[in-house]
Amino acid sequence: MSEILLDTDDLGEAEAVLAAQFARIRLSASAGAATRFRITQSGTGPLAFQELDYGADFRYEAEPMANLMFCVPHSGGFDQRLPGVAPVYAGPGAVVALGAHQGVPFSGDVHAGRFSQLVLDAKALDETASTSFARSARPVRLTGLRPIDDDANRYFTHVIDYVRDVSDRVLNGNNPVLAGEIRRHVAAAVLATFPNTARIDAGVADRRDGTPQHLRRAIAFVDDNAARDISLADIAAAASVTPRALQYLFRRHRDVTPLEYLRRVRLHHAHVELASADPAVVTVGEIALRWGFGHAGRFAAFHREAYGESPIRTLRAGT
Repeated sequence: MSEILLDTDDLGEAEAVLAAQFARIRLSASAGAATRFRITQSGTGPLAFQELDYGADFRYEAEPMANLMFCVPHSGGFDQRLPGVAPVYAGPGAVVALGAHQGVPFSGDVHAGRFSQLVLDAKALDETASTSFARSARPVRLTGLRPIDDDANRYFTHVIDYVRDVSDRVLNGNNPVLAGEIRRHVAAAVLATFPNTARIDAGVADRRDGTPQHLRRAIAFVDDNAARDISLADIAAAASVTPRALQYLFRRHRDVTPLEYLRRVRLHHAHVELASADPAVVTVGEIALRWGFGHAGRFAAFHREAYGESPIRTLRAGT
């Protein structure tokens, strides 16, 4: 049976409950704005499933967490900001890991909506990696906040749905053996779908090869650093291949160059920002420049090709 962890319209009460569950957190909303927070949970300890229902937009600033959280919006969305890393946005259907960079505080904005979330003890990754990958004395850490590709994202949303469906029957203490199996299944799914140090350690021997694993590292690096000034050489270094090998990988498996992929990622971020911005406060040109598009005409052409409308129309539609 799931329990109600939080059901309030008071920011202070929400902060206190979330701090007790995860880590110290500060919430803020626009002055006078109505707020509503409701969280239900099945399971405790190393694995729990939560349903979140937020009735208003708000901003959060969180201290480092001991656990990992994997959140997928059904409506609304959120972004996550880490020091020195480009913001990572999750809209409906997109899974993002929270607390992945252990020891590092994070912040962001939440847009009103419904969300599903798995809470996993980070030690579960070490236990699973010891049987699935080459042994390492180092604790396993995620190296990216998103799944490695769209197929991995779809797979992990199915994992979340499965845990939701069995959570009331399995995660509340009635069957500890089955609960342990499900926890290990979730941990294995995390290691298979998110970039992590266990995958890198296991792949040390094949760093000279042009394998998809290197492509995944490159994609994760671009996704997490698109707001920074990064070059082809930076991406190649992150993937542990030469720039020429990186060009080959992207051409073979994505039919684009690495820099074309970087442009697509930046265009996506610019589109998301346009859709949520206030045209009375910001211009298309400012957003384009922020994401590395110095030529307004080319930016408009790229945006129209990808999203079927001009950037100014996207900006105005958000009001």
